[in-house]
Amino acid sequence: MDLISYAELAVMLVNSPDRLAGLEGLRVLLQESGRPRQAARLTRADLDVLRALREELVAVFEAAAGGQEREVVERLNALLRRHPVHPQITRHDDEPWHLHLTEGGRFADQYVVGSVMGLATIVTDLGADRLGLCQSPPCRRAYLDTSSNRSRRYCSERCASRANVAAYRARKKVGQDSGGR
Repeated sequence: MDLISYAELAVMLVNSPDRLAGLEGLRVLLQESGRPRQAARLTRADLDVLRALREELVAVFEAAAGGQEREVVERLNALLRRHPVHPQITRHDDEPWHLHLTEGGRFADQYVVGSVMGLATIVTDLGADRLGLCQSPPCRRAYLDTSSNRSRRYCSERCASRANVAAYRARKKVGQDSGGR
């Protein structure tokens, strides 16, 4: 079972508030996440649950970005208590038997459990500091740092490049200002 892919569901949800405006946006999000089978059975109740989950996950990532490890753990534990994990063995898409975290219930239940369990696994295996918010102002999109040296600071190459260019320009400006005196 690839729990990092489940944690990536949490990141996608945090980074896609616009997709939660309606069911069609949520269906597109699921298509992009490689879960088209689930998109067909979405309901308004699923959308409401995922909107609430998004707010709770944003708080988890904000706590992690603020170095508040205990708060990250408390928030994830609260979510795990509300949404217990029910693993099941399954097979689909010509894959061998493997574990999924839930197969029954509403789609939102599966998404919640997968997202929270994925984040909990990353926190316990790698540390809460592996959950982050992009440091390129004003972005603040969530990311998972799965690098070997804990070096990730940006949600994407685009934001990293933008931040590096801004830093370069700032250094160049300071050099020009001090050189002209």
